[in-house]
Amino acid sequence: MHVLIVEDDESLARGIQGALGRWSHTSDWARDGADALVAARTGSYDVALVDLGLPRLGGLELIRSLRRRRLALPVIIVTARDAIADRVDGLDAGADDYIVKPFHLDELAARLRAVHRRAQGNARNLVEAGALVLDTDSGEAHWQGRPLPLSRTEFLLLRALAERAGRVVARDALEQAMYGNDRVESNALEVHVHALRRKTSARAIRTVRGLGYLFAGTEEPA
Repeated sequence: MHVLIVEDDESLARGIQGALGRWSHTSDWARDGADALVAARTGSYDVALVDLGLPRLGGLELIRSLRRRRLALPVIIVTARDAIADRVDGLDAGADDYIVKPFHLDELAARLRAVHRRAQGNARNLVEAGALVLDTDSGEAHWQGRPLPLSRTEFLLLRALAERAGRVVARDALEQAMYGNDRVESNALEVHVHALRRKTSARAIRTVRGLGYLFAGTEEPA
């Protein structure tokens, strides 16, 4: 995915660029709306991340200019303005989504994927949680934008956790998802959880003693 970042805060823009790079995406950065309009007209981008409080040409006017020129570039507004009226104005101007600062990088990643899919008319059955994407049709998995090789049992376990991300999933429920009604060795679940942590992140799956496991995101807030 090639992303146009339109942001006058250099530290935030660099932070987003770093995250995009870790997710195997490329990006260009425009400091103001006027430069962004030129970049959008002359470049080829999959998504634009647009701040509202921009110099020279404000974010809303930039989006309206894109739409007047019939440029179909998907736009996600990224701003500190959290009032309902601001959200409505942004979406009415032609934005595809709206995210409020400060935001979690995992949420940004998910919104980028969703907007990009909609733009491509792609409605696959995906389970998305933080840096994880599971395609339940193909059985493919991606972590931070990279292919994640999984055994069938690992895929089933990760799906059961990701579908309830942020909530504790009981041990019995996870074993049922992995093995159905087949007999399970006493430490099988722990072995697979350990393997998934090695393949993703040590913080991806948390143990909640006496209750079960919880799938959590791994990126820090921006």
